[in-house]
Amino acid sequence: MQKVKISPFRLSSLIRLEPDPKLALKLFLNPNPDPDPPSNPNVKPKPFRYSLLSYDLIITKLGRAKMIPEMEQIVEQMKRETTRFIPTEIIFCNIINYYARARLPDRALRIYDQIPSFRCRRTVKSFNTLLNGMLYCKRFEKVNELVRDINVYARPDVCTCNILINAAVNFADLESAREVFDEMSKRGVLPNVVTFGTMVNGLCRNGELGEAFKLKEEMVEVFNLRPSVSVYVALIKGLCKVGEVDSAFGLKKEMVENEVKLDSSVYSTLIAALFKAGRRGEVEGLLDEMRLGGCKPDVVYYNSLISGYCNDKDFDSGFGVLKEMVEEGVKPDVVTYNTIIGAYCRQGKLREANDLFEEMPSRECKPDIITYRMLFDGLCGDIQLVEATSILDEMVFKGLYPRDTSVSNFMDKLVEKGEMKLVWKALDTLAKGNLIDVGTWSRVISMVCEQEKLSDTCNSIDTLTLTNINLSSVN
Repeated sequence: MQKVKISPFRLSSLIRLEPDPKLALKLFLNPNPDPDPPSNPNVKPKPFRYSLLSYDLIITKLGRAKMIPEMEQIVEQMKRETTRFIPTEIIFCNIINYYARARLPDRALRIYDQIPSFRCRRTVKSFNTLLNGMLYCKRFEKVNELVRDINVYARPDVCTCNILINAAVNFADLESAREVFDEMSKRGVLPNVVTFGTMVNGLCRNGELGEAFKLKEEMVEVFNLRPSVSVYVALIKGLCKVGEVDSAFGLKKEMVENEVKLDSSVYSTLIAALFKAGRRGEVEGLLDEMRLGGCKPDVVYYNSLISGYCNDKDFDSGFGVLKEMVEEGVKPDVVTYNTIIGAYCRQGKLREANDLFEEMPSRECKPDIITYRMLFDGLCGDIQLVEATSILDEMVFKGLYPRDTSVSNFMDKLVEKGEMKLVWKALDTLAKGNLIDVGTWSRVISMVCEQEKLSDTCNSIDTLTLTNINLSSVN
């Protein structure tokens, strides 16, 4: 039976449908693995004529999978095809994004410089993508260089300004954010909803609520723009932060009157504020309103609710929310578990905290450094030194390290309790992670020498020196 050859159009469809990027690449590189031999052996078979869509799809799959070398191979192949077609600029925007996410800013810069060699015209779209990528990779010197020579690359638009304002806000540099905002008018660039949302958020985070509300008024009266959910959420968070809960509820009412749909972030913020203000009795009414309004709760909403209950030491209600999350198909994240584990540790409920910690992998949730640090500190505080030593070993094995103060406190307690075997085990663990400084080592040895025979201490030092610790800097 003769095999049906895959056409360029069919290849695009197959790549789009293939979820595995490795298989998609294999298919792309060899769409027809067993071509029919030519009738004339002197005639070479025609090369496969890839479509631009095929290139776009495979680059997207490889980039999202962070298969950077394979993506670069395809991009180089596409460059040789530019006599047949001209790649669209959006393909290069995507490539720049993939490089940025992979923390490869130099390669992002290189592909941006190479866009004209593909016969593709660069516009402000690719410039904005590059600018955002440099910020993501924290290449601030390059951002300044790009901004300084911006007219060489492209004429800035509102997206360019929004990226720069967002960068300034994230670094709490409101003066620079205002400068960019004022410069927009001079350049004839009209701010949009995103511009105002970013500015209002920055002002609220910096406690400048008066200026934030003025900007909201300017947004409506001068630019005829309707405040978005993000603008209202920023203002509500700002009000709640300073304890103005009733004013925050007033803004919620305004959102309803202006037909701005309330989302989970609004309710999450208000729920946290009610708990903090000691007005837990009003939470249930807000929950009922949320359900009746058809607002679907997300993980942030549930985490706010759990945090409120845990801070009130109502662990039963907190666990009830956790159970509801799972039943509603909302996957608990590491913040969910850290909230409950942290509350347990603060209350000395170490067994419950450890049980929840051990449950996390079965819920497909990976403990992070905060999880380990809270549990380690809790065990140390409760003088559960064997368990703390075990957690320390697991932390270091995973490349997660405790705080320096926690290590000092832990080692002091081991020596004070005369747990010499655990002292040497802990030192061995810390040495594996290169976590022993001269001060810690000297203090521990001094304390140990007071409790152990000198000869035994010297033998232990020799053992550690031979295995892990370089004592050349210790006087």
